[in-house]
Amino acid sequence: MIPSPYYTADHEVWRDSLRRFVEMEVDPNVEAWEDAERLPRTLFRKAGEIGLIAAYHPVKAGGAMADHFSMIIAAQELARAGAGGVSASLCSHAIGLPPVIRAATDAVRARVVPEVLAGEKIAALAITESTGGSDVANLRTTARREGKQYIVKGSKTFITSGLQADYITTAVRTGGAGMHGISLLLIEADMPGFSRTPLKKMGWHASDTATLYFDDVRVPAENLIGAENQGFKIIMQNFNFERLMMAAGCNGFSQVCFDETVGYARERETFGKRLIDHQVVRHKLVDMAMRIKATQAWLEALAWRIDHGEDPVAEICLLKNQATLTMEFCAREAVQTFGGAGYLRGQKVERIYREVRVNAIGGGAEEIMRDLAARQMGL
Repeated sequence: MIPSPYYTADHEVWRDSLRRFVEMEVDPNVEAWEDAERLPRTLFRKAGEIGLIAAYHPVKAGGAMADHFSMIIAAQELARAGAGGVSASLCSHAIGLPPVIRAATDAVRARVVPEVLAGEKIAALAITESTGGSDVANLRTTARREGKQYIVKGSKTFITSGLQADYITTAVRTGGAGMHGISLLLIEADMPGFSRTPLKKMGWHASDTATLYFDDVRVPAENLIGAENQGFKIIMQNFNFERLMMAAGCNGFSQVCFDETVGYARERETFGKRLIDHQVVRHKLVDMAMRIKATQAWLEALAWRIDHGEDPVAEICLLKNQATLTMEFCAREAVQTFGGAGYLRGQKVERIYREVRVNAIGGGAEEIMRDLAARQMGL
């Protein structure tokens, strides 16, 4: 086979290392974590030790992400466990920490970043509120400056790692209405007035998800991330990386659906022959492969362009939708081919099927992605 123009020998060593980690540390424990509805903190530390957490952050910030292909490998190898809750919670730092790396004070970065990269502390991002998700510009949680502190009042919901996070990068309103009145604050879980309650979900069971409450939480002014009232731009920059990461993960889950279905179809017999010997089943598999390969090609082409300085916002939005639609198709065809076996808990395809919708909503709903892409394209 001709070597990939995107992946080096170092990338393949990284892939092998992660594959062993998933096989040894994740696969045997997924069902227990699904039942517990959270990951053990020991997993974060183990992920920190092998560089998995650092793989989502740039080298210049102390991470290990030399390029976006190392991130793609991380997202897709983790997806091999077939448990979106593991990926979501274990990687909540990938959306909670970048604003800190990019715009926090030197003192805050020096204190927070090493702990999170080592897996000793957990970072999360809190933007969504009960009154609106994608409508970030109209968030209602307020932060009032009093001397050397901000007094935060309000709530956030649907927060991944919300129950266990030590550091929560939180969007607050410090100014007037609209996007120009939004700031980011790093809120720490031990601050008085902060509380949280768990949420039950359709999927992502291994991920702890919570509603967060801020009852006059006093946050030191030094925990301001970036300039006051300038948080909206940082949030938007964060979304672009999150959407690329989600696209990589979704296509990884699509590949799992394909692989699991091929394996099952080679063993299961109906009407005197294996499922895979039926033309209709082979066609399903070919259609799955076609969509997966097309999505992967687009993902890698965009990663290469981003690594070379481009900022293709419209295409990132379109790719995110392409990946979630591919995942939806592959999960449906996988469960359909498995039949009754695909409806039983414990099957990777069953978990992935339940997790299709959250990927089509989180990080920017499909409808929002289409509208944003249209605006970027001048339509």
